[in-house]
Amino acid sequence: MSKRLDYNQIAPAGVKALGGVYGYILQSDLPASLVELVYLRISQINNCAYCLDMHTRELLKKGQPIEKIALVQAWREAGKLFDPRERAALAWAETVTRVAETGVPDEAYEATRAEFSEREITDLTIAISLMNAYNRMAISFRNTPQAALEA
Repeated sequence: MSKRLDYNQIAPAGVKALGGVYGYILQSDLPASLVELVYLRISQINNCAYCLDMHTRELLKKGQPIEKIALVQAWREAGKLFDPRERAALAWAETVTRVAETGVPDEAYEATRAEFSEREITDLTIAISLMNAYNRMAISFRNTPQAALEA
């Protein structure tokens, strides 16, 4: 698979705008490791190799154990490996990412609301939306994962 185009060069203002949203999430009250777990789960759902590689590397840098990273895709079956807030964030990420299928039901919102403030849910949903946008850019234009470049 080869890269189709370099959107960073073609539309730098658009990429900068996405980066502004990324910067907003970084300064939010959401823990960085929780956001990275959510980004990884969204990238798994969307099958974005570029982002899977990047978020796995970031989680490792942040000290997340490989066992936890490996089980993100099956977090529901991972027992207490994921704490209640992580579980709520991952469930919310899944239902929002699959919005066309789920319609984001009231039960999902209520479960998320039990763990997060309104501000945190809003910021989490912005982060989820951003990662879905980044996944679509990377997949559409065939960004090559770092691991593939190093192979």
